[in-house]
Amino acid sequence: MAAARFHLHLCPHLLRAFASSTSRPLVATHARTLPLRRTGPARPLAARNRRGSGSSMAAAPPAEDEDFATAADLQFEAPLKIVRYPDPVLRARNKRINTFDGNLRSLADEMFDVMYKTDGIGLSAPQVGVNVQLMVFNQAGVKGEGEEIVLVNPEVYKFSKRLVVDEEGCLSFPGIYANVLRPDTVKINAQDVSGAKIKVKLSQLSARVFQHEFDHLLGILFFDRMTMDVVESIREQLKDLEDKYVETTGQKSPETVENYREAKDIMSFSR
Repeated sequence: MAAARFHLHLCPHLLRAFASSTSRPLVATHARTLPLRRTGPARPLAARNRRGSGSSMAAAPPAEDEDFATAADLQFEAPLKIVRYPDPVLRARNKRINTFDGNLRSLADEMFDVMYKTDGIGLSAPQVGVNVQLMVFNQAGVKGEGEEIVLVNPEVYKFSKRLVVDEEGCLSFPGIYANVLRPDTVKINAQDVSGAKIKVKLSQLSARVFQHEFDHLLGILFFDRMTMDVVESIREQLKDLEDKYVETTGQKSPETVENYREAKDIMSFSR
């Protein structure tokens, strides 16, 4: 996600909003809803999942019915590049991770590096072409500042009933910003880069950034959460990205905004 507007990209509004505090936004949203405070046990999240922390190897309990990522699934080539809409990688299934080793930490490190270089504050693995359940974020948006958070295999077990509309953007949709409705608070379970379990409540900006990146892990893109009138306001920009994909790859666009229909099942928050 961009930093400054809710893009998980840094945006002037966010930078000003955080100038008097210690952070720039994770994904970008307007200053009016920016307080990126975590409610609930913030320390365990910050202390236990900074990149590089914990033991050198750990494994999640295997589940016979789950398809975990193989070593090949976790292969990557540095420097990473941001995958842009409508690349099908953004819609592909993302596998759970059960191997917590140096390669995973290296992938997280590389994700932070490309996130900072693109002025982001949050990023998911599929956005760099790796289809696994991994996200990183740092509300400061600057290397060496703030706290670097790594979440592996995240799950949401509760959404708040209070919903908030705010402007978001996405590193995979450069230059596009539009309003998205999301729960103001979420409670999540996850693991850190060493495999340790995390349970935390996130609210306001931190909750929005998490939900944006979590959607990526589900193959959901931020315009899937928009109302049809909002999608109409960015239709031409989406078409431009689709045309650029065709031009650069020589392939037909795997999806088009012309065929887009509001998906009620995606728009809902059931838990």
